[in-house]
Amino acid sequence: MKFTIRAITLATAMALSNGIHAADTNAPHWGYGEAGKWGDLSAEFKECKLGKEQSPIDIQTKAAEKTKLAAIGFNYKAGAGDVVNNGHTIQVNLTDAGSAKLAGSDYQLLQFHFHTPSEEKVDGKNFPLVAHLVHKSAAGGLGVVGVMFKEGKENAALKPVFDAMPAKEGGKAALKANLNAADFLPADKGYYAFKGSLTTPPCSEGVAWQVMKQPVELSKGQIEAFRKLYKMNARPVQPLNGRKVQVSS
Repeated sequence: MKFTIRAITLATAMALSNGIHAADTNAPHWGYGEAGKWGDLSAEFKECKLGKEQSPIDIQTKAAEKTKLAAIGFNYKAGAGDVVNNGHTIQVNLTDAGSAKLAGSDYQLLQFHFHTPSEEKVDGKNFPLVAHLVHKSAAGGLGVVGVMFKEGKENAALKPVFDAMPAKEGGKAALKANLNAADFLPADKGYYAFKGSLTTPPCSEGVAWQVMKQPVELSKGQIEAFRKLYKMNARPVQPLNGRKVQVSS
């Protein structure tokens, strides 16, 4: 399976620079309670309803195609960041955070944000939380790395983020120290790969997805701190429609 990633629109590119969930004053209001109706809210959201390569998905491990996928080339570095409550999630917008080689191309890391429960399922089961690390290539392609979280010990690398989460929509707080996203990646870099979309309106397709196989630990307190702000912000899983999921061997 070879990914064909089309360029994103200028409007989406501008939104991504400020955050994938950046508010558009002309866009209709949407929420997770009516996720099945997103495609009816606006013509711009039509892919949410009509798209055939939508995300998230339920990853069936026995059906995944084992192949010699290239290792993800993580080249992240420490940089400044802002923690934003954008009304749909907590998002960390990053400055000069490095890059990753995804699906054979270099992608700059722009931001990461959280969903609870995890939007992606594995064999029908969610994890308590997932982080989506959003990247953009020079050609305008989008690539997302998903990191699943399970309950366990406190995650020291993400503690500054959870400590700084603004309680109110529109709130923003600068991280007190530079953050390196490599510090909260799993030790095992094996992953699942598939073609998909943004998981929020406008649900644009042509996104290269990589979901890490090994979950990372967060403390119960860290999970509960996020859920106090967002009890549920996960789009339901979408049909595969014949897509193949690959797994690194």
